[in-house]
Parts: sequence; C-alpha cells; structure tokens
Amino acid sequence: MTTSLFTHPVCIEHDAGAMHPECPDRLRAVLAALGDDDFAALDRREAPKADRTVIELSHDAAYVTQVLESVPVEGLVYLDPDTALCPASGEAALRAVGAVCAAVDAVIGGDADNAFCAVRPPGHHAERDRAMGFCVFNNVAIAAEHARMAHGLSRVAVVDFDVHHGNGTQHLFYKDRNLFFGSSHQSGAYPGTGGAHETGPSDSNRNVPLAPGAGSREFRHAWEGTILPAVVTFAPELIIISAGFDAHARDPLANLEVQTEDYGWVTDRIMDVADNCCHGRVVSSLEGGYDLQALAESAACHVRALMRAA
Repeated sequence: MTTSLFTHPVCIEHDAGAMHPECPDRLRAVLAALGDDDFAALDRREAPKADRTVIELSHDAAYVTQVLESVPVEGLVYLDPDTALCPASGEAALRAVGAVCAAVDAVIGGDADNAFCAVRPPGHHAERDRAMGFCVFNNVAIAAEHARMAHGLSRVAVVDFDVHHGNGTQHLFYKDRNLFFGSSHQSGAYPGTGGAHETGPSDSNRNVPLAPGAGSREFRHAWEGTILPAVVTFAPELIIISAGFDAHARDPLANLEVQTEDYGWVTDRIMDVADNCCHGRVVSSLEGGYDLQALAESAACHVRALMRAA
C-alpha cells in the first residue's frame, strides 16, 4: 500500500497579511521538500471541500456561519487578534477540513496505509465557537468525529507534538471517554493551557508541559514515558496526529530545542503503537512550524517515517 498526501493550491492562497508568521511560504516550503525524489512514491490527492454539516460535528452552526459570512471580498477580516481571513480563506479552511476527513476515509477504507495532510489554516487551537491562534476550524477534531459518524469507529486518539498546546482539541474532547487527546508542548507558551493535571473526567487526556530549553531527551521521555503508554491503554481504532514542527530548536516562536530527527523518531514510535492498536491506521495534519528550513526538513522527516511504515 502507500502513504497518501492530501493538499490543495488554495491552502497557499490563505494569507493573514504581511509579516504574519502563519504565512503561505510555510506550505510552499513543505510541498517543495515533499517534491524531492525521496517522495516519488507518495499518492498525491487533491483535498476536497468539506460540507458544513461535517464541520458542525465539532463546531456550533452559528460559529460556522459567522466564519463563512466573514470571508471578505478584499482585504482582511480578523476573527481574533491573531487569526485573519482573506478572500481565499473560506475555501482554504473548507479544504483543510476536507483533506483530513478524506484522509480518514482513505485510511479506514483501505485505499492508503496512512496519510499526511499538507494544509492550512491550521486547526488545533480552534474551539467549538471561536477561532484562536491562527486556527479557524479544528481540522483534526472534526476528522475524529467524522471517523466515528461516517465509519462507525468508537475510539479515536489525537496526539499533538506542536510546541503550543492544542487547547481547542482538548476543549472538544475533554468530557468524551471515547476520544483521547495527548500533547507535549512548551510550558507557559501560548495559549497557557495544558497542565499535567488536566487528565479529564475519564482519564483520557494527557499533557506533558516541557520547560523552556528542553530538548530531545525531555521530548522523547514525554512521548515514550507518558503519552504513548496512555494511547496503548486507551486502545484507539484510529490515531490522528496534529503535526506541528515549532518545537524545533530553530523555530522563532518558542523556546524548545527539539531536533529534526526527533520528528522521525516520534513518528516511528506512533506508528509502532498504531500497528499494535489499530492496524497502522494513522492520519497526520500540519499544524505549526515557523522557521521555513526547519519546517521543511522536519515535515520531510515525518513523512519519510510514515512512508517507512506503509
């Protein structure tokens, strides 16, 4: 079988303005890296538009309406101080959700072993009724609900190695015993959530805050010692990855010292767990990463690991 890559050109056109760190060049850099000969075997697919009824699996209908009606004809409209829409942003957001849901369909349906969604805007900060931190719709949370509603899965896990805590995913999952969320992130960084004590009423939430300056050793210990054992205990039928690469030592928005090869290592470990828990069914979606070289190299390392497991 194979690893599928879901993306769409309109995801590059989403532009939050000059000097905004979540810029179109991020996706250009990732796609350029995945254009190398090493990735010739990728099954490349166009991300479809998601129907709003799918988005409403995780977001309030009024919020979805607010977002779609806020898309400007020209210029920018701000959903929060960090999250802006341009004329292309509505379609980009719909295709970002559509990519992750289509990837779930492909993996569960047996058309792909695993998948990576190279899309933007990112999603893991978006809560049920509000945009946050560059994120419009929570792509991975919606895809988890889609897996349950469209494919009859009972238990889905989302794991998140972005340097910023996925508060939106935790917010949407926290009270549901059949949804697991696990995250490593920098302690004290935006948005300030994700304490280790936040385990949820059903013990299906795991956070490992890492102190500023923490590097490979602490990152690997967080995953091998806490997050992945909890995933094994949870026994998901599908694992979805919020793949942010901004814990990298070169990233300008945070202060961890994770190295490029750590992203290959953690992906290998996630795939090992998936092989044992859920027949290797893994879908990954791009979140953060703001040093273009580090982002491109780390995403390539991540996708190589997905391909090794296919």
